[in-house]
Amino acid sequence: MKLGDVERLRGELAEFVGDVFGSLPRRDQRRWGACYLRGLMLDGRRKSIQPMAERLPDGNMQALQQFVNQSPWDPLPVRQRIARRLSDAVMPEVWVIDDVSFPKCGRASAGVARQCCGAFGKRANCQVAVSVHAATDAASCPLDWQLYLPREWTDDPGRCHQAGIPDDIVHQEKWRLALGLLDNVTGWGLTAPVVVADVGYGVSTPFRHGLQERGLSQDGVLPTSTVLVEWPAGVDAPTGYWISNLSPETPTAQLVRWAKMRWRIEHDYRAVKHGLGLDHFEGRTWRGWHHHVTLVTAAQAFLTLRRLDPKVHTLA
Repeated sequence: MKLGDVERLRGELAEFVGDVFGSLPRRDQRRWGACYLRGLMLDGRRKSIQPMAERLPDGNMQALQQFVNQSPWDPLPVRQRIARRLSDAVMPEVWVIDDVSFPKCGRASAGVARQCCGAFGKRANCQVAVSVHAATDAASCPLDWQLYLPREWTDDPGRCHQAGIPDDIVHQEKWRLALGLLDNVTGWGLTAPVVVADVGYGVSTPFRHGLQERGLSQDGVLPTSTVLVEWPAGVDAPTGYWISNLSPETPTAQLVRWAKMRWRIEHDYRAVKHGLGLDHFEGRTWRGWHHHVTLVTAAQAFLTLRRLDPKVHTLA
């Protein structure tokens, strides 16, 4: 967005920030939260703090650095409020579990390691985060995030301390993080519709059992499973497989719609990476990273709410 467009949204954005950042105790925190969101939405090649501060008329690099990296505000109540507002607006058909990588140089940034990096399609130095999203065909939004910590981090308390990683954070496999995110979001009073997960989670028997324990599968000791196979005409072999524990009576067309809805999240990742600077964060700390992704989530939520609001298009 151009500077003039962003400035014209100040009043609307202030109302949004007052709601979703209502858990922040100080007015100046909410002020810098609104400033950061405007920086994320404003056109610019990099959405790290220094260039955003330089582009904004009221930008202050030191204040924004402090707000994101040092200020001890809790991101979870902010994500909770966003999740509730967006779920009401989007009315999701599925929750999607996935993970995303952030190429990163050096070894000091929280969670960075040489590991599978989807951005490069190979092992590379990066951070990896697990996320859960609410989705329909027309819209989606992240609900919660967690940075993945490889064992090389949790086995080195000194390194964790330098990156500001809380002492109670231990190594968890990505499927465990995913179940924890589902527990968080359902604990916020939201009800999971259909849960769709990337293959890395679907092939995990403990993950599937975890869904069953949470009531997200068919009743019984062993849930009924259906294998959905994609085999386009003229192709020698199937191109995709899905395991479903939904009722065998679920129409195939519906299974296909929900299975394909995972790709909506790839659209999310591209939009928040290229448009809102999800992977532009240059800080190294655990707190800073979780603050940044929460602010990016808020920026995307604000834009999604505007896009879905019929009054906005009527007045445009």
